[in-house]
Amino acid sequence: MNCIIIDDEEMARAILTQFIVSHTNIEVVATFSNAMDAIKFLNQNQVDLIFLDIHMPNFTGFDLIQTIKNPPHTILVTSDSNFAIEAFEYDCIVDYLLKPITAPRFLKAIDKVNALALNESTTATTASVVPTDFYINVDRRLIKIELNSIDLIEAKGDYIHIKTESKNYMVHSTLKNIAHKLPKEIFLKVHRSFIINVKKIIDIEDNSVLIGKNVVPVSRSNKTELLNRINVL
Repeated sequence: MNCIIIDDEEMARAILTQFIVSHTNIEVVATFSNAMDAIKFLNQNQVDLIFLDIHMPNFTGFDLIQTIKNPPHTILVTSDSNFAIEAFEYDCIVDYLLKPITAPRFLKAIDKVNALALNESTTATTASVVPTDFYINVDRRLIKIELNSIDLIEAKGDYIHIKTESKNYMVHSTLKNIAHKLPKEIFLKVHRSFIINVKKIIDIEDNSVLIGKNVVPVSRSNKTELLNRINVL
């Protein structure tokens, strides 16, 4: 885990750095005497934790939190106890340390950060387990299909037409039923009759996409979501 310290008092930065080095395995990657320099750093670098003073010239700690996108876990370190209630209106704020800091109180705040980090890591690991294949029933045979090989799926009455890189399959099912088996990171319903593999898009023009040799219509209501899912320069 890494962190930065933002405090306009040099002595406060030095004391906090010594606490971190002496009592934790957290790496201090930078310290800042003002919020503006810290914001420039955070716009280009990712950190796990911020130790943040509230009262700084021109730009408060709360101003900083409101300015940066997706602020990391933050521990407020301040000599002012009047902002404790306001502090916990921000989801990113883990704890509120009053100066002068004591070792037991500091370690209690670090324990909170570690507990949150462990919980987020467990959640991310669970969420990252996504299916890579499924089986379809064709003529009383179960045929395995790799999800990455699917170009698109088209609804045709009571059947769905699954088009892959090498072969096509007609299966008695519905788009709604198969959508539950497809990872949302890869597949997107772009029309009431079509689900596509976003990774397979070759071209987008007006209200259609080209996947392989297939031109697939895109409904107006789904076009915004489609554009949000692709990486546009």
